[in-house]
Amino acid sequence: MINNPVGWFEIYVDDMSRAKQFYETVLAVEFEKLGDPTDDSIEMMAFPANMEKYGASGALVHMDGFKAGGNSTLVYFSCDDCAVEESRVEQAGGVVQRPKMSIGEYGFITLGIDSEGNMFGFHSLK
Repeated sequence: MINNPVGWFEIYVDDMSRAKQFYETVLAVEFEKLGDPTDDSIEMMAFPANMEKYGASGALVHMDGFKAGGNSTLVYFSCDDCAVEESRVEQAGGVVQRPKMSIGEYGFITLGIDSEGNMFGFHSLK
């Protein structure tokens, strides 16, 4: 595949402060506040993005009427060794659903549940 077909993702949260702290701790990143020019009741915090590198960016989103957890989209975060990020999940308020496991020639994955009840994954080649 030449181009990444994923242009953007959103992870809906109930408590922005708690979710922001969870992902900043687990992924060792800092978020940037985004505004919605048409609706100031929507709170968004963007994941760091570099348009020169592979991958899509996205945001944590708090929006009245849209409950976190229970949806059917699974976001995988790329990392060098998913065991590193996995080791931070529980201390950040999440749950490791499935510890690091091999997916054969495609590397390794870990599945977790964030502080808001959303399932997510980590993927690494080692």
